[in-house]
Order: sequence, then structure tokens, then C-alpha cells
Amino acid sequence: MPQPHESALVRALRGERQDRPPVWFMRQAGRSLPEYRELRVGTRMLDACLTPDLASEITLQPVRRHRVDAAVFFSDIVVPLKLAGVEVHIEPGRGPVFADPVRTASDVDRLTAIDPAAIVEAAAPVREAVQITVAELGDTPLIGFAGAPFTLAAYLVEGGPSKEHLRARGMMHADPASWHRLAGWLAQVSHAFLSVQVAAGASAVQLFDSWAGSLSPADYRAFVAPHSRAALAPLFGTVPTIHFGVGTGPILADMRLIDEGADASGRADAVGVDWRLPLDEAAAILGPDTTVQGNIDPALLTAPWDVLAAHVDDVIARGRAARAHVLNLGHGVPPETDPTVLTRIVARAHGEDG
Repeated sequence: MPQPHESALVRALRGERQDRPPVWFMRQAGRSLPEYRELRVGTRMLDACLTPDLASEITLQPVRRHRVDAAVFFSDIVVPLKLAGVEVHIEPGRGPVFADPVRTASDVDRLTAIDPAAIVEAAAPVREAVQITVAELGDTPLIGFAGAPFTLAAYLVEGGPSKEHLRARGMMHADPASWHRLAGWLAQVSHAFLSVQVAAGASAVQLFDSWAGSLSPADYRAFVAPHSRAALAPLFGTVPTIHFGVGTGPILADMRLIDEGADASGRADAVGVDWRLPLDEAAAILGPDTTVQGNIDPALLTAPWDVLAAHVDDVIARGRAARAHVLNLGHGVPPETDPTVLTRIVARAHGEDG
């Protein structure tokens, strides 16, 4: 009987070129699905994430509906912070909001006094949800995920969502010691959250750095890359790893998170590419040892089918320039997306829609 580690997704992440790329969608679990919205009535986001049966059911819904080649665990990047005891809530229409922003050295000291190992102990609902899901998925792999240290820090320092992340970027230069303490602690938090999911049965993981595109290459390399590497590198060689960021064209090579002095195994197995950079150009930057993931433009999900289908075909064709390709969007599924469009993209990727 086939196992998740023999799936098309895992083989592609390991570098095996296939006739057709496996496909899944970031934010496929939830948002655009009517069955998700019905299930979530009366339940707050973070409560849903920490209710095992509910989180598992939401994770499974897009697999049943779209027949994607992987499930992605339904959670939120701030869940590990909540598990650590940080006061946070998700404000509808806005996003994560923190009661006590982290902006001074004493704020950083207060936060980093929390032992990241406490997250593993508090993560029983996450562990149970992953186990339930893996049992239901059979040979379909589950992708675990966590937010990258910079994106988590940006939320913490700003106190909520921000367009330019001025306070977070300012801390890097105004108080670099505090910044590195904060980002280093967050790297441990992200790794702990990923490790819980892997131990419970996730077949691959993705580290999301949603706001990395706001950084200059110099700032990314000095203040962010070492901490993202610390979050993900302990899993290199254990399960396939994907690193994704938005607006990361200028730092795409850095997104491989290469361990200096290591062989090809000391890097992320795959790098997600947003919609701005064609995949053949991305493959040329990333080199022969990295799988590419992406990069259908989410804006085209509302285009006429012939336009979208031609775009999907072009993305698949350009993805052949890399050692292997995982078809995905260049960012997450917009909430207003017609789910039948996603189903049809999967069918086309599988050669079932002419």
C-alpha cells in the first residue's frame, strides 16, 4: 500500500521530476469553502485551530473537494505564541492583534523568558489534530507549517498587521541586540511548532515568511536569514522542507537557507515563488538542487477559464526548468475564490481537463 513518503508531493520536494507536477494551494484549508464557513459559525479562529476534531475536519475538506495532492494543516502562525501564553486574538477583517506589543529591550526580556519548550507541552490539541488527520488521509501527505521569525516578530513589534513594518525594521538597527534575542527566541518557537507536527505525522513542512519582501537584501541576510535557518535547519534531512515568502525576488537565492559548509542536504528542499517572478527565472536563480513551488497568480482565479488555463499551462511549462516543481499559487487562496475554479486547476494539472 502506498505511503505518504512515496507520494508525488514528497518525491517532487526531494527532487524527482515527474510527468505532471503535484498540486496543492496555500490557504486551501478554509476561507473559500462554503463547508468551512458553515463549520466555523460561532467559533473563533484560534479556538477552531485548537479544537482537534474541528481543525482536522477543516484540513481534510479541500482534499475531499479538490483532490489536491497534499493537505496543509489548518492553523494560524500565531498559534504557537498563544500556546506560549502570549495574549493574542484574531480580529476579523484585520488579523492578529497583540495586547502587549514588544518594542523595548525590557519587552523582549519579558517575552524571551518564556521557555519555547513549553509550546511542545501545551501543544496536545495540535498533536491530536495532526494524528487524526494523518489517519484519515491515508497515502496523501500532510504539510505542517509555521510562521518565520521575521513575520512573527513584525506582528509582535507592530502589535498587529502593518504595511511597511517600520517598527520591526527600525528595531533591527536601533537595538540589534534586542532584535536578535527576539528573532532567536521566535526561531525556537517556530521550530518547536514544526517539530510537534512532524512527530505527530506530518510528511513535509513549510515555513511562511509573509513579510520578508519588505526587507532589503542586506537586512534580510544580517537580521533574518540566520534565524529562519535556525527554525528550519534542524529538520533538514528529516522531512522535506519548503520556504516561502512574498515579494522575495531580490532575496530568492537566500531563501534556500543554505548551511555554510554543508552539502546539498543543508538547505531547504523547495522554495516557494510568488506570482511576480516567472518560474524559469526563479529556477535559474535557485540552481539545480532546489525544487520550485508556485506560482499561479491569485488575481487570475477570477479570469475567464481560457485565460486562467493558459496561465496554468505556462506556469507548469516554466516549472520544468527546475529540478522538480510543485504547482501552487503565488500566495494564498483569496476568500472570495469560487472553489470550482480550484478543483478545475487540480484536474488540469492531473491531465483530466483538456
